[in-house]
Amino acid sequence: MTLEQKLEILGGAARYDASCASSGPGNPGVCHSWADDGRCISLLKVLFTNHCLYDCAYCANRRSNAGPRAAFTVTEVVDLTLDFYRRNYIEGLFLSSGVFRSPDNTMEAMVAVARSLRLEKGFRGYIHLKAIPGADPKLVRAAGLYADRLSVNIELPSRSSLEALAPDKTAESIFRPMRQIAGESTNALAVAAHHRSLVPRFAPSGQSTQMIVGASPETDLDILRLSSKLYSSYGLKRVYYSAYIPVNDDKRLPALVGPPLKREHRLYQSDWLYRFYGFSPDELLDPGRPYLDEELDPKASWALRHPEVFPLDINRAPGALLLRVPGLGPRSQEKILAARRVSRLRRQDLKAMGAVVKKAEPFLSFDGDWAPVRPTAEALRALLIDPSARRKDPGQGELFA
Repeated sequence: MTLEQKLEILGGAARYDASCASSGPGNPGVCHSWADDGRCISLLKVLFTNHCLYDCAYCANRRSNAGPRAAFTVTEVVDLTLDFYRRNYIEGLFLSSGVFRSPDNTMEAMVAVARSLRLEKGFRGYIHLKAIPGADPKLVRAAGLYADRLSVNIELPSRSSLEALAPDKTAESIFRPMRQIAGESTNALAVAAHHRSLVPRFAPSGQSTQMIVGASPETDLDILRLSSKLYSSYGLKRVYYSAYIPVNDDKRLPALVGPPLKREHRLYQSDWLYRFYGFSPDELLDPGRPYLDEELDPKASWALRHPEVFPLDINRAPGALLLRVPGLGPRSQEKILAARRVSRLRRQDLKAMGAVVKKAEPFLSFDGDWAPVRPTAEALRALLIDPSARRKDPGQGELFA
C-alpha cells in the first residue's frame, strides 16, 4: 500500500472525531480547528491505524466491520507532518488511533511520533494526541511532555451506555487518564511558577474530550450535567459534541434518518453559556423538560421562561444579569458597563454597544422606560426564532416600529 493510499484511508477514518470541523480542499487528512485565542488553524488529522481490537457499536473502525485497513509507521507520520508543514498546508498534527495489539502498544507508537517530531526534528508546530484509555500512566505522562493538548474521548455519557455499546471499555479506564492529565497539568503549573526554566511543560493547551449525541438514550440534561462536572473536576478546555452518524447496522443503535445536528448545535450553545455566561445546566433544563428547544437558542429559551427577571434597566443592572439578555454577549456587556460610567445610555445607543437590537430591546428598560411596544409571549418567541423578520402582533401593533 502506498503512503498516499494510507493517507486516504486513515485521514478519512479520523473524520468522526469532532475536534476538527472541516476538511481542507484537495488534501486528504487536513482539517481546520480553532486555537484557544480563536485563530483558525490547519492540522494534519489522521489515525495511526484503523485496525482495532474493540468492537464499539457506533464506530466505523470496529473490528467486526469490513473495509480497507491500514497502518502508518512512526517514520511515515513524522515525514508526512513535516512535508505538509513545510508546504504550509498545516500548522500542526492531530493524531489518534484504533487500539492495535494493546492500549500500551498504541500509546507507545503515538508517543514515538511526538518524541521524534520534537526532539529529533525540532518541530515547533501544534501537536494534539489522543490518550488511549487503559494505557500505562508513564506513557500518558510522556505524551503530555511532547503534545500541546491531550484528549480522552468519553464517547458515551453514562456507564450503562458504555457497557451496552462499548463493552471492551470501562468508565475507569477513561477517567483514570483524565484525572492523571488534570493532576500533571496542575503540578507543572505550580512548580513552573517557582522554577519556570527547570520544569518541562505538560500539555500546555490542556485536555479535551468528545461525547456522541444520539447513539444512546441520555437526555440533553444528562449530557450537560456530565460536561459541567468534567470542566469543574478535570479542568477540561473543551467538551466536543458529535451528532451520531449511523455507520453500522446494529440492533443496539437507534434507527435515525440522519444525524441530530440541531441537537448538537444547541448543546454547543448551552456549553458556551455555562462556560462564559454564568448559567448552570439545571437553569437551562430540568427533569420535567430535559431536552433543549430546537427552535430557540438556550439563552432565549431561558429568558422567555423567566419574565419575572425582565426588563433589566441597562443603566443599573449588574453585569452578570446583562449577560442573560438575548442579543447581548460579553463584548456588548463590557461596552455597556464602560459607557454607563460616563453617561446615561439611551435606547438609540443600544446598537453602538454591539447588541442585536431586535432581540435585546424587549428585555431592557432605559431609566425605567421600557420598550415602546411590548410584544406578547407568542410574538416574542416568533421574533427570537427569526429576529430578522418584521412580524405583526394583532394585540400590540407592529413590533419595534
